[in-house]
Amino acid sequence: MLFVTTFVYPHSQWVPVTKLGRLVKELKIKRLEDIYLFSLPIKECEIIDHFLGSALKDEVLKIMPVQKQTRAGQRTRFKAFVAVGDSNGHVGLGVKCSKEVATAIRGAIINAKLSVVPVRRGYWGNRIGLPHTVPCKVTGKCGSTRVRLIPAPRGTGLVAAGVPKKLLQMAGIEDCYTSATGQTATLGNFAKATFQAICNTYAYLTPDMWTPTAFSKSPYQEFTDFLAKGASLPVAHDA
Repeated sequence: MLFVTTFVYPHSQWVPVTKLGRLVKELKIKRLEDIYLFSLPIKECEIIDHFLGSALKDEVLKIMPVQKQTRAGQRTRFKAFVAVGDSNGHVGLGVKCSKEVATAIRGAIINAKLSVVPVRRGYWGNRIGLPHTVPCKVTGKCGSTRVRLIPAPRGTGLVAAGVPKKLLQMAGIEDCYTSATGQTATLGNFAKATFQAICNTYAYLTPDMWTPTAFSKSPYQEFTDFLAKGASLPVAHDA
């Protein structure tokens, strides 16, 4: 298993190219959850670096060669699967194919950051201490692989195979039972099914979320005057 250390660019070097990026860099948006609240698409991986920074860890799940038949023979490329997470409620999964292994890993890390989602955690039994498991039974499916996450008592640990265990650890889930069917030897589908199940934790509207929602303006509406000024692009100085 390979480990990759992510290099986070200094804050001053990042030149945002999207409206959301400009709001984040100017500290108009204080939390990552404010972005998720309004379902704003994240198009720059530096936004995730800005909020999670050094807490975000990444791990290469698998690197596999893929081939395409051409008239000249086979063309081999490398496909990388990378998981990222802060072990505190945020996890992402990225896949990238490239001619070189290093390029594939770098691209997969960027894709994983862009796909980072919030993870809802809950309790098994009494609500004592911090949330430690999944809030309810959730299922994810990819190809023939189906993964089911089941709440477990505190102290159980992660009863899972290697791939789901890594994703659940990065998501910050401490106790969980899992059930998997289908061709789990296909690691890519196994990882995607687990990631989909983790994403589905926020897809259920449980009674504790029935309280009336106090709606507020989206960041694009709230800071419309700031965005109307236009982006300040870096000026090239003559040598």
